[in-house]
Order: sequence, then structure tokens, then C-alpha cells
Amino acid sequence: MNIEKIITEQIQKSISVKQAILSNTEILKDIKDAATMVTEAYRNDAKTLLAGNGGSAADAQHIAGEFVSRFYFDRPGIPSIALSTDTSIITAIGNDYGFDRLFERQVQAQGKRGDVFIGLTTSGNSENIIKALHACKEKGIQSIILTGGNGGKTADICDICIKVPSKETPRIQESHILIAHIICCIVEEELFGDLKLSE
Repeated sequence: MNIEKIITEQIQKSISVKQAILSNTEILKDIKDAATMVTEAYRNDAKTLLAGNGGSAADAQHIAGEFVSRFYFDRPGIPSIALSTDTSIITAIGNDYGFDRLFERQVQAQGKRGDVFIGLTTSGNSENIIKALHACKEKGIQSIILTGGNGGKTADICDICIKVPSKETPRIQESHILIAHIICCIVEEELFGDLKLSE
């Protein structure tokens, strides 16, 4: 096994996907529109709800943490809930209703009109994310999906679908965090950029 080759290939693959994003004006516009949507939600005293499975669940927690705590600089916390974190809620819904309704029930319970749901699914076909999107439609909650490839089934249900141009799960997830960090950066600047000037 050539470990050095594996290292360089993995890094190069990641760079190549990010270069493809950088040169795709449609993806860049979708990122801008998503950041604007989230910013406006926060300006109207709403919140973000985030969800994903497996590594994407961890990414949802990561993003929620950036909103609630801080990203680049100290500022007031902004409300964000990762729907994959409460084991009592997760096991109750899984046991009583099934895993496919895991996020749908939480959107129904925790979400309100004006909120923004951010779902992460590398395939775009996660059934619990799809059901959550339908619940968003019913409650007047806007939705953003971070996915890969052609966006899967979620592409036609959400308001904004940001599709990473790759079919490899690791590359898609790496890009999801990049995109989410960009959104966090824009939201923080738009809402609290003046705080930096007073430091």
C-alpha cells in the first residue's frame, strides 16, 4: 500500500470538487440565496432547524453550534436546533412512529412559519429528510438542502437545493461543511458585522 499516494490523491480529489464549485455560477448563486434566506429568517426572530443522518448528523450539529455560539467573532447567539441530538426524542419517535418520521415529527413540534430547515443528505434520497420537507411545506417553513449529484428526490421539494458536483460521499460532506461555513460567515457579517468595528 502506498500511503503517501492515498494522502495526496484524497487531498487532490477534495480540491478538485471545491474548484468545480468555485467555477459553477449556479451553485454560487444558490449559496448566496441560502445565506440571504437564513439572514432574513434571523432578522424576523425565527430560527434554523438542521437535520442529517450519520456524518451529516454530525455536520448538522456542527452548523448549529456555529450559529448558537460564534463563528468568526463574539456576538449574540442566534437560535438553531440540530434535530439529531436528543436521544430521548430520537428513540421515542423511532420506537413509536419509525425512523423515517424522525425529523418530520420534530419539524411539526419545534418549527414555526418563518423558520428555515436545513437538511443534509449526500444522496438527496433520505426518507426522513424528504418527510421533513413535506412537513415544512405544511407549516410555511422555508427549506435548504445540501446534497450531491443531481439532488435526488429532495431537489423538487425544497426551496433551495445546493448540489455538490460529486458522487463520492466524503467529497460531498467535505464540501457541505465548506458551504455551511460560508453561509455562517455571511449571516454573521450581515447581522453583526458592525460589532467588529466597535472592538
